Amino acid sequence: MAKHTAVGWGHHHYHHLQNRWLLALLLMLSVSTVIAFFMRSAFDSCDRTVSAAVDGIGSSRHVIQVAEKRTAPIAAVKPSPLSFMKSKVVLLVSHELSLSGGPLLRMELAFLLRSVGAEVYWMTIMKPSETDEVTYSLEHKMLDRGVQVVSAKGKEALDTALRADLVVLNTAVAGKWLDVVLKGDVHRVLPKVLWWIHEMRGHYFKLDYVKHLPFVAGAMIDSHVTTEYWKNRTQERLKIKMPDTYVVHLGNSKELMQVAEDTVAKRVLREHVRESLGVLNEDLLFALINSVSRGKGQDLFLRSFYEALQLIKEKKMQIPPLHAVIVGSDMSAQTKFEMELRDYVVLKKIQDRVHFVNKTLTVAPYLAAIDVLVQNSQARGECFGRITIEAMAFQLPVLGTSAGGTTEIVVNGTTGLLHPVGKPGVTPLAKNIVKLATHVERRLTMGKRGYERVKERFLEQHMAERIARVLKEVLRKSKNKSSRHIG
Repeated sequence: MAKHTAVGWGHHHYHHLQNRWLLALLLMLSVSTVIAFFMRSAFDSCDRTVSAAVDGIGSSRHVIQVAEKRTAPIAAVKPSPLSFMKSKVVLLVSHELSLSGGPLLRMELAFLLRSVGAEVYWMTIMKPSETDEVTYSLEHKMLDRGVQVVSAKGKEALDTALRADLVVLNTAVAGKWLDVVLKGDVHRVLPKVLWWIHEMRGHYFKLDYVKHLPFVAGAMIDSHVTTEYWKNRTQERLKIKMPDTYVVHLGNSKELMQVAEDTVAKRVLREHVRESLGVLNEDLLFALINSVSRGKGQDLFLRSFYEALQLIKEKKMQIPPLHAVIVGSDMSAQTKFEMELRDYVVLKKIQDRVHFVNKTLTVAPYLAAIDVLVQNSQARGECFGRITIEAMAFQLPVLGTSAGGTTEIVVNGTTGLLHPVGKPGVTPLAKNIVKLATHVERRLTMGKRGYERVKERFLEQHMAERIARVLKEVLRKSKNKSSRHIG
């Protein structure tokens, strides 16, 4: 679903490109690896069916399926660190079922638990009155993997919660479900609740949402900085105490890593994505891959990008053309903010240098095609920011804001460069863009070091190990507390 200001795509051209893409993949990847990319979602409009895109979901951000693994010597398979969850009953309660990070991450946990033989149930609190394509596709993806989808209301919801060995709540908003559904039995469930929190926004700190937080078995948060923020805000604003809280950094899926480490696949993807954008192989692409909103900082990134172009022009630097790619656009929504972005591009006459790509789960092709990732989330930054470790897996340096989880992923000066949030960060980011554009060796070295950092701490196995330690502790606590009444 790539649409951008520089190049228009007709229906016939799209199918021609898609056929060439798939044929090239089949020819060039040979018998060693066959990767099925559902590129319809990446090269057509957002109003197409999402079922093909969702069907390949292997992690919270990707729709890439490995259909045939590389023919390499078979290594001893490590037992899953979550194997102790076999036969355990786990209930996952999500505020919504959508293509956003929280629900998809929860689905990934569901699949990890199913892979070790856990009995997994899923409830969605806020469902549309009429089932839409996204909900339908995601629910059927879970059903296909053995996850049982049940109603979040009524006796079935209560019985499932009471029977579960572990209940995992998603986001602060899910807190209201405890009272509405469990009512007088809430005290029987709280001792086995693990609250998985991703929010950094202040409006989630309402007593209605989190009044039961001090009494659950534990809270799990994606970064240290977010954990400290929650501890301080709950104590200062709500006068309540956080439960035992565990920091769990996320990891990249095996599917993503297989693509990131396949040089042939990356080359094919790079060539065809760049062809679709109308840019040359030697051009330098700086991309921001995130939902288009003010909090993600696309407006400030474009200002920095324009300033970088001016610096290069003033100093008469002899470097390949620079391009900015905004992945996460949604022209069907026609938001005021997105129109502001496009108006700015026209005003500054940089239409041939800025490319808007519609939102997609298929981020791997774009990571293969670009040279630098820009993570420009504003205010308190990202709770974690999984796209950052995904980019590092593709040996991309990261230009990020010095806020939130980004500071725990990016090593400033080693795997990327950090800049301040807000307007004070516009010029520093512009200078960092110029630095990486003009110093090829530094850019490549940062990318390699980022990849090494991913291999050391941000793989699926690492995440599973971290989650396993939390689940063991929560299960131990729930056994000790289950006989106690909590008011």
